Amino acid sequence: MEKRISKSVGAHELEPVSLSELIHQHVRVAIETAVHEELRAALGATPYERSEVRRGYRNGIKARTLTGPTGPVALSVPRATLFNVAGAKEWTSTIIPRYQRRMPQVNEAVVATYLAGGNTRRIRGALQPLLKAAPLSKSAVSRVIATLKDGLEAWRTRPLADLSVIYLYLDGFALRVRSAGKVVSVPVLGVVGVLPDGHKHLLALELCGGESFAAWRGCLDDLVARGLRAPVLAIVDGNAGLRRAVGETWPRAALQRCCVHKLRNLERKAPKHVLAEIRDDFHRIVLLTFFAFPKSQWKALRSTNVIERLHQEFRRRVKTQGSLPSEDAAIVLLFSLVASGQIKLRRIDGWRRIAAVLSQHTAVAA
Repeated sequence: MEKRISKSVGAHELEPVSLSELIHQHVRVAIETAVHEELRAALGATPYERSEVRRGYRNGIKARTLTGPTGPVALSVPRATLFNVAGAKEWTSTIIPRYQRRMPQVNEAVVATYLAGGNTRRIRGALQPLLKAAPLSKSAVSRVIATLKDGLEAWRTRPLADLSVIYLYLDGFALRVRSAGKVVSVPVLGVVGVLPDGHKHLLALELCGGESFAAWRGCLDDLVARGLRAPVLAIVDGNAGLRRAVGETWPRAALQRCCVHKLRNLERKAPKHVLAEIRDDFHRIVLLTFFAFPKSQWKALRSTNVIERLHQEFRRRVKTQGSLPSEDAAIVLLFSLVASGQIKLRRIDGWRRIAAVLSQHTAVAA
């Protein structure tokens, strides 16, 4: 049970007060104090102060309710009119913007719960004990989650000229979404780059009708249009359209076909009793592009597993749902999981040797 503290009611009476109630009261006082200080700075004067630099006047207060981690907070917010060369206008607080009903921390909690696997019903249930008399409506939760789409759109259009990408992983995978009452698989093109410090950087997630040459070429053309320079090495799966698109877009980039995909293709066509022998022969005799790079990086450069891992982590996140309600919802969720760090892209092995790769590549190009 929550510990309760006594507060004075009269000369001799004490009424118990919970710790959360005390915190709630202090939250209200802190917010009101901050808003009053913000207004003082905007006006250039305290209440009733005569000042030549005064930029407006207070004109009463208004009641506001702001829901935060301690529940709904009833506030008395000052009102004021500011004067400038354009005339008079009503002052608005940046601490409590107009129409804001919830503190940013509440929205952040909604997003975090959603990314952790909660649907609308679970989010509302999880936060109800904190929000108390101001529970989240289903539409409110949906609106908060919809803000993730803004982050995706900004990411999709951001300039890439400042990025120096050394290695590039390109692969496609399928997301399960609901469409017209049925669960279908929707192809997604994924691109992950490796920067000079060895960190992986998600560059593209594109929905498409299929892994065709045209789809991949459109994806790569968009990256180039936003400033992405040619990588030293591109690691791809066995898709012919992808290989052609990479070859035409960056003809001087080295190309490595994913060894894992190739071996799987071989194993599918072989009887079970010779699989072990095929694996041994494959690793002994196949001469591949990645051998031209530092040995400490071979494991990282021989397959497109980094993109397959994105898909696996995503499926683990949605396994309780089975599928997403739309294609947009699937891409927004996948991007947000990476952007928030819930799906982590770690450095490649042997990243300290990237500087030597760059030096050698520059010398050859010259």
